[in-house]
Amino acid sequence: MAGQRGSVPEQEETALTYILVTGGAGYIGSHACKALKAAGYTPVTYDNLSTGWQDAVKFGPFEQGDLRDRERLDAVFAQYQPAAVMHFAALSQVGEAMSEPGRYWANNVGGSLTLIEAAVAAGCLDFVFSSTCATYGEHDNVVLDENTPQHPLNAYGASKRAVEDILRDFGASHGLRSVIFRYFNVAGADPEAAVGEFHHPETHLVPLVLDAIDGKRDALTIFGTDYDTADGTCVRDYVHVCDLVDAHVLGLRWLTDGKGSEVFNLGTGTGFSVREVMDKAGEVTGRAVPHVTGPRRAGDCTKLVSGSVRAATVLGWEATRSNLETMIADAWRWHKVGAYER
Repeated sequence: MAGQRGSVPEQEETALTYILVTGGAGYIGSHACKALKAAGYTPVTYDNLSTGWQDAVKFGPFEQGDLRDRERLDAVFAQYQPAAVMHFAALSQVGEAMSEPGRYWANNVGGSLTLIEAAVAAGCLDFVFSSTCATYGEHDNVVLDENTPQHPLNAYGASKRAVEDILRDFGASHGLRSVIFRYFNVAGADPEAAVGEFHHPETHLVPLVLDAIDGKRDALTIFGTDYDTADGTCVRDYVHVCDLVDAHVLGLRWLTDGKGSEVFNLGTGTGFSVREVMDKAGEVTGRAVPHVTGPRRAGDCTKLVSGSVRAATVLGWEATRSNLETMIADAWRWHKVGAYER
């Protein structure tokens, strides 16, 4: 639990301090709600349940609604008068973004703009935004930091970059303060298995590996075994979801302390290959990973790793659970008990 590991201290509150969490019924958003609750805040989940799960809403009030519904947003802001917004809600499937870009511009950009305008109208001027390293585009085998040029390859990355631009514009025009986090690959689950990762359909490597181990799918497909890496499979930077949301609580505190807008990469600087993830999952579970090999997928880079230490040096963030064994062990614990129903 985020507030119990030392990186985000507990906070004493004499009155409820509400934080509006869009997408709080999703994977990362639900973990953020737990971390906020542990830190002394009351998260208000705002979610349309298109990809989220109401069973994941356990740590504060739930308000069902769409980001593009300004009237609904205005009512929620008026009811709770939140001190800040944490904005996770977005469409995020890269393949879908390639084939249906209009959905991504309408939902991710249009919905975010409506949310930002509603927040500004309500006088809620502290905003934590869930962005992505996909805004950088293809910088194959380059260690990425916050100054790396942004050239997204699809509507998902482009929509996130556009929201970053909107936040900057509203900062200049209305004094909106924002902390933007660009994630690398998020993995793991709440160590207490209160919430976890559950997508439908599933596209993330760690749960796909665990599904294969558990017989929930025939086999894992390794897309490409001829990359210029030690074992031929591509390498990614994984960060534990609980470490990730700890950073969001620190970013929130940064803003509510009156400090200025910032951008941070969230990764560990250590990459793991697909085969390394598979091998570690086999060790943790004591089971072999059924797998087959396939051709490379278009757009997959050899290596994507964060080169930034800004979150550590500026926010004091520490990734305490982001080693491969812990991420897989926590995900496996959740995998054995976790399933949401609509």
